[in-house]
Amino acid sequence: MTAIRPRRLRRGDTVALVAPAGPVPRDLLDRAVPVLRSWGLTVRVFDSVHAGNPTFDYLAGTDEDRAADFQQAWLDPAVSAVFAARGGYGCMRMVDLVDWARLRAAGPKLFAGSSDTTALHEAIGVHLGVSTLFSPMPATAHFDELAAAGLRRMLFEPELAMELRGPSSGALRGGSATGVTVGGNLSLLVASVGAPEHRRARGGIALLEDVTENLYRIDRLLTQLLRVGWFDGVAGIALGSWTDCGQPEDIRSLMLDRLGPLGVPIVSELGFGHHNGALTVPLGVRARLDADAGSLTLLDPALG
Repeated sequence: MTAIRPRRLRRGDTVALVAPAGPVPRDLLDRAVPVLRSWGLTVRVFDSVHAGNPTFDYLAGTDEDRAADFQQAWLDPAVSAVFAARGGYGCMRMVDLVDWARLRAAGPKLFAGSSDTTALHEAIGVHLGVSTLFSPMPATAHFDELAAAGLRRMLFEPELAMELRGPSSGALRGGSATGVTVGGNLSLLVASVGAPEHRRARGGIALLEDVTENLYRIDRLLTQLLRVGWFDGVAGIALGSWTDCGQPEDIRSLMLDRLGPLGVPIVSELGFGHHNGALTVPLGVRARLDADAGSLTLLDPALG
């Protein structure tokens, strides 16, 4: 089912920058905040963005602190959107510490992030019924001028970002299909199997991408999703980047081997994921996938 669409941003809005997963490099943060401010936004940087973890250096602060920051940002009526500064690892550790009933009572809000935040996209979709933006994150090396411009357009003028395609997008398997967008980072989707937030792709357009995974690991991840029925009834599939996952021709062969037998349209290299100039793609909205044209067209603007 389609989700509730949060409202678009306007100049003067306040956005929260949180770190729900890994620690945030200070140099990337210092570069990111002025970009967001140049869009006319007021940026509130929450404590987790500056935090480290003395025991596990791959986490930004404690699970409790990261969850508290995310929850506080969502519940604050002065905050119009919550942005993940970066991914890494850690969102799954704090999902159960969020009071989702309170967030649901507070009403819809915009959330943007990608990679490890797939766990939060899933939780927001399941517990709150709100659409989200799978987007480049400000305090990452991939937040270049092109990626930033695409995110800004989706945030402020979503009607101008209805047709999405990458420079190398094309058909892995031809045809077209219509459905609600679902998915995100492949590893995180597999890690959610059996969790309350796990939702399948039935009737939807599945979006998949990953980074620094060996080819056999991607094979295993796809095979697990196939075995648990995640792809049962999927309408179409849009593949993003597979950065540092092997040779493109090997990735293509694997996708054809594992996903081709599903018999649905598949677009490769749509342009979202872990790379410079990555697209912002909404989750939970109706879209039409045209594999032959290598495009994903939103049937409604991503934001209200």
